[in-house]
Amino acid sequence: MVNVLTVLAASLFIAMAAQVAVPIPGSPVPLTLQPIAVLLTGVTLGSRRGAAAAALYLFEGMSGLPVFAQGHGGMFWLTVGATAGYLWSYPLAAFVAGFVSERGWGSRSVRAVAGMLLALSVIYAGGWAWLALIVNSHNAFSIGILPFLIADIVKVAIGASLLPSAQRLVSRLSAQ
Repeated sequence: MVNVLTVLAASLFIAMAAQVAVPIPGSPVPLTLQPIAVLLTGVTLGSRRGAAAAALYLFEGMSGLPVFAQGHGGMFWLTVGATAGYLWSYPLAAFVAGFVSERGWGSRSVRAVAGMLLALSVIYAGGWAWLALIVNSHNAFSIGILPFLIADIVKVAIGASLLPSAQRLVSRLSAQ
């Protein structure tokens, strides 16, 4: 029961992070806190529970709940919306973040950053691939990756600094 509640809480954490959305001029993709929420979820919950939380988040949005960026929800955002590639990559990114964490990468800041950057590359690959289908590969990089690089590196650094506290919290909740 604790695992179910933990996964549910993590999916809601991702949904709340999605609501912090800043439109980027010239890009159909807003700057959100979703990527760091997905990465922290994976690193703290582990590969399976992290991926389950991200998948549950997608199911919540698919069901029409306003959990995607800027309060959006529904199938449109997962099938034809400009952010679909990013969204679909979240379970795999959470899995990768959890996988590297389970192998000790979350125990030290440098390793945590490296593992989170690896998982972030999964999100970028999904977003870029989807946007490349809509526009072209060069423009997909210009509007879907480039504007987010600095902010996402800062988010990863913040996430790595929050990681020990987040892991302690999840450990305490799981022990109850």
